[in-house]
Amino acid sequence: FLNISGNQEAHGRRIAGVLGCTGCHGATLEGKDWSAPGFSIIWTSNLSVELPKYDDAAFRRALQKGYRHDGSELWDMPSFLFAELSDDDLAALTTYLRKVPPTGKSHPRPILLEQAQKEIKQGIYKSSAAEAKERAGAFPPDAGPQHKLGRYIARATCAECHGLDLRGGVPYPGAQPRPDIRMVTAYDKADFITFMKTGKAAGGRELQLMSGVARGRYSQFTKAEVGALYEYLRAVAASNP
Repeated sequence: FLNISGNQEAHGRRIAGVLGCTGCHGATLEGKDWSAPGFSIIWTSNLSVELPKYDDAAFRRALQKGYRHDGSELWDMPSFLFAELSDDDLAALTTYLRKVPPTGKSHPRPILLEQAQKEIKQGIYKSSAAEAKERAGAFPPDAGPQHKLGRYIARATCAECHGLDLRGGVPYPGAQPRPDIRMVTAYDKADFITFMKTGKAAGGRELQLMSGVARGRYSQFTKAEVGALYEYLRAVAASNP
């Protein structure tokens, strides 16, 4: 990502917003209850009090490979998304997170209930570590060196819902289908930039899930980042329809 501030902590704060750290763990990073009836009792970690248990290497392992400091596996942490973050972005993110003051208390480890256990046996529901290992080294389509930044952004963000091939589909049983992201060719660049900043799709439409994600996370992209992402996706659509 582009360090527009020139300050490592400020850059890390923006990355935390774009990547969804503050969305999943809360604005103060003290964790949130994401439990699903019949499936799991699960909280995101209180990073403000858990992070001191990790040295930088252990934190990177958790973020990128899906393992806690004690070697146990994380669940519902999208570590595969962050596996290819640059050293500069990782350093900035770590610097910011370590500056967040401790708030609240630690949360219990996940309890995976009957439906989750069933999906684990079926190979549908996987730990963060298993997902990271399975997708290690995988990237969205290559559209040439001129689209390196757009591809990097897509891997760390868009791939969460649209897949590493960016073709969408159903990410888990019962989920709303995600569209093939090549559909951005239907937008002109100005409309795409507006969508990323405001969550308003072409014609002022609200899209389920994506509008909220855009406002909460992608509104923090720089104009140059949005432009790079748009040009990359257009190039992918043209060369790999």
